Amino acid sequence: MHPSWKFPRAFWTANIVELFERAAYYAVFIAITLYLSRVVGFNDIWSAWIGGFLSAGMYFLPPFTGAFADKIGFRKSIILAFSLLTIGYFTLGALPYKHTVLPALVILMFGGSFIKSIITGTVAKNTTTENRARGFSIFYGIVNVGAFLGKTFAFPLRLQWGLESINFYAAAMTFIALVTVILFYKTTHTQGEGKSFAEVWVGFVRVTTNVRLIVLIIIVSGFWIIQQQMYATMPKYVLRTVGEQASPEWIANVNPLVVMICVVFITHLMRHTKAITSMAVGMFLMPISALCMAAGALIQFSGTDSISFGLFASHPITMMMIIGITIQGLAECFISPRYLEFFSLQAPKGEEGLYLGFSHLHSFLSSLIGFGLSGYLLTAYCPDPSTIAAGELSTAYAKAHYIWYYFAAIGFLAGIALIAYQFFTQRLKTDK
Repeated sequence: MHPSWKFPRAFWTANIVELFERAAYYAVFIAITLYLSRVVGFNDIWSAWIGGFLSAGMYFLPPFTGAFADKIGFRKSIILAFSLLTIGYFTLGALPYKHTVLPALVILMFGGSFIKSIITGTVAKNTTTENRARGFSIFYGIVNVGAFLGKTFAFPLRLQWGLESINFYAAAMTFIALVTVILFYKTTHTQGEGKSFAEVWVGFVRVTTNVRLIVLIIIVSGFWIIQQQMYATMPKYVLRTVGEQASPEWIANVNPLVVMICVVFITHLMRHTKAITSMAVGMFLMPISALCMAAGALIQFSGTDSISFGLFASHPITMMMIIGITIQGLAECFISPRYLEFFSLQAPKGEEGLYLGFSHLHSFLSSLIGFGLSGYLLTAYCPDPSTIAAGELSTAYAKAHYIWYYFAAIGFLAGIALIAYQFFTQRLKTDK
């Protein structure tokens, strides 16, 4: 076997359990606001804020839980992580009550944040300079396969056994991962190599007081605010405007599919352009994607009941949602790899790794803002059917597509802001 394909058992074990973890997480996350509203009883606003809190915590905590993982060792940490995840998912399914759901989500938040740091750390520790790029490409592929499988299973589970069953499925996935880790995860890399809590906190303060980086994070959050709607708004919007037979889970699967197919090609295509230029292309694709999502309702209002492409026919809202998410997937290919590159270049020399640990603060912000905004927009334009009088149902969703105009505006402003950011940062360099 070629050396670039030779990896220790710990590497393959970590990637296999990552697939189980992602399959669990995305199955639950695509239905999280539906579960919180329909099963637990929260309204759209509260379910959105709670879902955003879960996502935000998973992006904010990894540098800190990663420091703890380095102290106690990766094997103990990954066992702890999957134990927390199994308990959290099982509790969501078994105890779907307001006073038990929030503690369960906190448990999931901590368990998931451990996984983010441990798996990437395992890949780094069990690869060499010769095969590290291939190792991380395998990891990235596994993440997308897990995301795809999780959302694929979520649809039939929801239809056949209800939303609670998705949580039991997720608990089963993470329990299998836990057993796999106990039986097979052994590594010779036992010494802690990471930062201490104090060092991580100093790094966080350094990043958050760097005006240039904070402005970049806020601008890129505009992209992710729209991406978050795949989980925050889209499931309820589709089920309420198309009907219960719709499959928001499978619609959302378009995103990882497009990324898996296109990210390497697009990154290669844009290799000779500046990172900021590639990111700007992606930014200006996002308002187009949101307008496509809104267009589905306009096509329906024109009297068109379905759109056909060859043998495939679908409701206009579903079809335009698929087109919009396809464009979002392409935008992600232009933005995500180059954002990490650009972010690292803004860090002081020798501190790129520390700064990249906080590069996903945009997801922390976009989770809170994107989910929070979703709850208010759904309440205003696409409300829960249970809150609508019987005689008003026929016209209740006439303006539901207005939701996407708000996100189109956010995407357009973020694109303009990124161009302005590049202009001013370049000018500052010239003036020095």
